Amino acid sequence: MHFWLLKQEPSDYGWPDLVRDGATEWSGVHNALALRHLRRMAVGDLALFYHTGSERCAVGIAEVTTAPRPDPKDARGSWTVDVRPIRPLRRAVSLAELRTDRALDGLALLTFSRLSVVPVSEVHWQRILAHERSGPLPATRPTGLSGPGARPERGPGRAVARPPRGAGGRRRRSQPSRPGLGRRARATGLARGTGT
Repeated sequence: MHFWLLKQEPSDYGWPDLVRDGATEWSGVHNALALRHLRRMAVGDLALFYHTGSERCAVGIAEVTTAPRPDPKDARGSWTVDVRPIRPLRRAVSLAELRTDRALDGLALLTFSRLSVVPVSEVHWQRILAHERSGPLPATRPTGLSGPGARPERGPGRAVARPPRGAGGRRRRSQPSRPGLGRRARATGLARGTGT
């Protein structure tokens, strides 16, 4: 399962419209990179529904219900998927709030703000859901950095930390996360009575 963010102007088609309709076809994407993201979607993937325009906030979680397919109604060669609402966020998470959280550095929404379909890593997904549950979170900085606004050093001659090698010279592999419903329940925030 992958995670995405779908952006839409609420005056054209907002979260209340998706809830009312029960499902919709996500079409009209023409940007080449956004189309590439849309074509990578799969049935069961989850997406944050994000209102653009004057609202600029994530408002709900939707699920991709069909595989990507060419849009026969679009002569420009667009693709489409169907999505259905899973649940609204407990509270809207604003763009301003996401921008101030250092743990969300690298979030595609902040890097490629003009794209209507962007991927979201599982770490970023969980952090956004944490914002939803608790309100604005304190800014965090990845470990191993020092000073205000410090960035990790990279480049020639700079060491990169690696996991220790075990006997036999192989790196240890972490155990995969629990597959299936458990991961899905954690991703939607519906695990163990935390849902609405």
